[in-house]
Amino acid sequence: MGCPGRKTLSFFLIFVLVYRHGALSQKADPTGQRKPFFERLRRLEEQFRRFQEVTLTHLQAIASNYNLSYNIDARFQNLTQESQALALAINQSQATVQSDLGYLKTWMRKTQRRSRKVDSRLLALGYTLRERSQQHTRERKEQEAQREALSGLALDMRALQDTLAHLTQVVQSQGIRLAALQVACPGTTAPVRAPAQPGLPSPSSLKLQGVRQAGSASPEPRDQPQDFAGHLQGTQEPPGPGSQWTRPPETQAEICNVGPALIFPNTSTKNVVFLSRGFLSGLRALSVCSWVRTASGHLGTLLSYATEENDNKLVLHGRDSLAPGSIHFVIGDPAFRELPLQPLLDGQWHHVCVIWTSILGRYWLHVDRRLVAAGSHFREGYEIPPGGSLVLGQEQDSVGGGFDDSEAFVGTVAGLAIWDRALVPREVSHLATGKELPPGAILTLADAALTGGFVQRVNCTCLELCP
Repeated sequence: MGCPGRKTLSFFLIFVLVYRHGALSQKADPTGQRKPFFERLRRLEEQFRRFQEVTLTHLQAIASNYNLSYNIDARFQNLTQESQALALAINQSQATVQSDLGYLKTWMRKTQRRSRKVDSRLLALGYTLRERSQQHTRERKEQEAQREALSGLALDMRALQDTLAHLTQVVQSQGIRLAALQVACPGTTAPVRAPAQPGLPSPSSLKLQGVRQAGSASPEPRDQPQDFAGHLQGTQEPPGPGSQWTRPPETQAEICNVGPALIFPNTSTKNVVFLSRGFLSGLRALSVCSWVRTASGHLGTLLSYATEENDNKLVLHGRDSLAPGSIHFVIGDPAFRELPLQPLLDGQWHHVCVIWTSILGRYWLHVDRRLVAAGSHFREGYEIPPGGSLVLGQEQDSVGGGFDDSEAFVGTVAGLAIWDRALVPREVSHLATGKELPPGAILTLADAALTGGFVQRVNCTCLELCP
């Protein structure tokens, strides 16, 4: 604004100097051309007025431009404030969208993991069904071979009967000839045959009857499950399909020395207990034993071991089991076996021992000192790796996290211990009666670390005193 005013003042001073120079020249020559001087003066006045008009026009334009620039500055300030508010709103919306996307990604990962679990378990079930169908086919072939053998044996028996009948005829003919000889030679004595007793069968009939019984007897089933410890402490067979469970004669009042107990009151995902040390070395054998009392209609997850490679390296959970009251014993997902634990749903204390060894992939399930399930070829030669996260009461979808309330365990766990070897039946029996803890336990509830939630740790001298 100051620059145009200075330019106008400079022009005005130049004009005054020129005017004074003309006046002085007129005074010096008063007799000169006076009239042209006035004409020049008029022209100068006209030029000065025009100059004033132009200067005024310029000043007005400068003033209008100043007002316009002031309005532009105000508008720019308003625009800046609006852009800042818009940027803040965009940032907030971006944060909301990112949080929603993160939740969706987490949900998608969980869904994908669960779908993979379901697919792997379906594949395992299909493999199990194929194995069972192949086993049934082998059994049918064996039965057909046995029937063919029995038919061949029957043919042999008929041939033997024919031979015996022929021999009987020969003996009778020889007896007749001998009698004839005795008649011809009266000095000789004939041997006296004892009369056959009507109630006693002859030796030949006894032999035939034994052969028939051997042929009609049903063949024993092959590949019956045997206890691994039975080779050391005697054989022990699981109950048959029609047998009923019977509790040992000991009462709960006699079960003492069980150690600390953990109470899981509800299905909150915060009810998690970590066994802090985890597995310090790889396991080729495993025994997990504990007293368990459930307080809900399903078993939930008793134990979960997850690594960065696989979040289901070792799991005992009953949520996805086909039969109610059964539990999935998972080692290195997707491999698993379904174990029957229906008695645990009665709300009473039960002692459970799950034992596995990589030698031939043998496994056993003991409930209340009874062997209720056994099998082989389950993760044969496998090693459970160290360095993972071991959790009680929840199933992990990631290392130390990814919990779901539908997979939670509700109830009480007492005297839980883990060994890196297969316990023998005598040790399982001692555990179930509260006599002694077998040596070599690598983890117990003394290593449990509560991380919040509603889980309670109590010390019970006997089971009947546990809340």
